[in-house]
Amino acid sequence: MSRLTQDGKTYIIAEIGINHNGDMAIAERLIRAADFAGVDAVKFQKRTPRISTPRPEWDRLRDTPWGTMTYLEYRERIELDVEVYKRLVGLAHGLNLDLIVSVWDLIALEEMQMGGDTYFRPTALKIPSAMLTNYKLVEETAAVEGPIILSTGMSTTSEIDQAVSAIASISSIYKMDREMTLMHCTSTYPCKPEELNLNAIPVLASKYPRFTIGYSGHEVGLAATVAAVALGAKVVERHITLDRSMWGTDQAASVEPVGFAKLVKDIRLVEQAMGDGVKRVYASEREALRKLRGVG
Repeated sequence: MSRLTQDGKTYIIAEIGINHNGDMAIAERLIRAADFAGVDAVKFQKRTPRISTPRPEWDRLRDTPWGTMTYLEYRERIELDVEVYKRLVGLAHGLNLDLIVSVWDLIALEEMQMGGDTYFRPTALKIPSAMLTNYKLVEETAAVEGPIILSTGMSTTSEIDQAVSAIASISSIYKMDREMTLMHCTSTYPCKPEELNLNAIPVLASKYPRFTIGYSGHEVGLAATVAAVALGAKVVERHITLDRSMWGTDQAASVEPVGFAKLVKDIRLVEQAMGDGVKRVYASEREALRKLRGVG
């Protein structure tokens, strides 16, 4: 993530995820919508469904826009292949956007290396919350050069510690100066406000002072994400959609393009409003001081 700490601003990610429903044209529209909103990066998810989908879920029937099919068939139906990702990375780079990918299994991790072609390689890799305890995947991802984002939804403190330790150990072996981001989140779609637990953000910042701390939100609305920035989140991620009424599991917890643009604007406003914490009398207050206190 080349711009993560470059200018001190919050790094804003539009999570496209699987909201493209397996349609490259929708994926491209979502990238352009994210660019319109003014984000720093877009993010996708890469899976090998037969590996990353729990076996008991394979044969569960699901009604979809393409008819009734098993859950495994559905997962395979919406998966984008490597050649599509190459095109999407190129589009994102052309718009000066970083492209990040969550890898859900070892084959997906290998595929996202894209044959050593660095231009068509994602800017950063993310280990999703669901895979935080897949320590083989965590270690293999840590062996890849570049920034890593670790999402911490549905994870205990000890599980987070173990994953962080694994990444640190592998990074040390390969002598990497690892750029590491921990994302606080709650893995419910959409998430109730009372379960967002935003106060975990400064707690993580205190516990992991060497890491960047971020927030991945799945709530409805924008206020909590803006509050996360005020609480110290340096990276924020929200799902983006063309229309929240579209079919898909993540659409209801997503933000439409105009709303995403407002979110970016509000975050930039909060960044200005935070200040440096030093109490002072501003020059703009002098007239009020004269009128109301008779001073100056």
